Amino acid sequence: MEKANLNVVDLFCGCGGLSLGFIEAGYNVILGVDNDPAALETFKANHNGAEAWNTDLSDNSFLKEMYRATKDKKIDVIIAGPPCQGFSLTGLRNFDDKRNVLYLAVIAAVKKIKPKAFLIENVPGLAALYGGQVKDEIIRRLKDVGYNVTMDILCAADYGVPQMRKRVFFVGMEKSLGQFEFPPKTHLPDNYVTCADAISDLPSREDESGEEEDDYESPPLTSYQRELRSNCRKLYNHTATNHTEIVKNVIKLVPEGGDYRDLPKGVGEHRKFNEAWTRYHGNRPSHTIDTGHRNHFHYKYNRVPTVRENARLQSFPDSFVFCGTRTQQNRQVGNAVPPLMGYYLGKQLFSYIRQEQELVYGKI
Repeated sequence: MEKANLNVVDLFCGCGGLSLGFIEAGYNVILGVDNDPAALETFKANHNGAEAWNTDLSDNSFLKEMYRATKDKKIDVIIAGPPCQGFSLTGLRNFDDKRNVLYLAVIAAVKKIKPKAFLIENVPGLAALYGGQVKDEIIRRLKDVGYNVTMDILCAADYGVPQMRKRVFFVGMEKSLGQFEFPPKTHLPDNYVTCADAISDLPSREDESGEEEDDYESPPLTSYQRELRSNCRKLYNHTATNHTEIVKNVIKLVPEGGDYRDLPKGVGEHRKFNEAWTRYHGNRPSHTIDTGHRNHFHYKYNRVPTVRENARLQSFPDSFVFCGTRTQQNRQVGNAVPPLMGYYLGKQLFSYIRQEQELVYGKI
């Protein structure tokens, strides 16, 4: 895609999946802000020299610091994925409760910086919380700042990500840019990218755990694999968990696409909840990648997915290397917005900004 020449700041950036998608769509990501040191180490290592700040976003003094640090680089777009747990406790009447301060920090940043546009991502349950009142209040406050705001719940599989991950997105644009429409779907259920499409070329790790940096053992088998490998010559973060024989024997009993309900009576009963003992199906997208990596299993092998396999299912390229302990890496992958979704959202957003620039400055 053509270079957008638009500067982006990512609040609650984590390891930077959304930022990576915006970079691939042509934006300049200049800053990521979070308070997770391992995630920030990963962010800094993978985002073309962007700064990474370890900052408490619950303290609004970060706004003054960010404003000073970026005054010579106009911030055109703010993207963010703030936690929303506080809303489930406080409800609409206490929207300004301190437990909601992280979400309020994003609204404050938009109000202070006044970017051309912003994008906020969160879990889909936020849209229905208190009968939709929390969602409506977020939209109202962002509109009051002076933006046209559009909200929708998107499924990652509809945009070529091999994962049935649903998230709510709020996109706001300056009123001169019009009303944002979300990008059309690129995939339908009959041509979703599947788990096998994504990870079938990776070493099995059945008999050995592997190294943090290793060699590929086979060429890519699908177009998705070729795209994510690109020019990468080494395989990173593909280290398997060493399960006990008891755990392996339980996993063996779960059929492809099955879960705890398929286990014999008396087996695996210490885990009985919606996602327990879930084995992926090779011919379908995965479930939502979680941060704990203990409940989902490879569609073929009797183990949990590696960090690299989960990263593939999240659409991270193989050149994106995760830092920290394996527990920290899994948390980073699970918390991320799939970069491929970020790419399509960023590309769609730029189409509005480009249209306005052409009206003001002529063809660019």
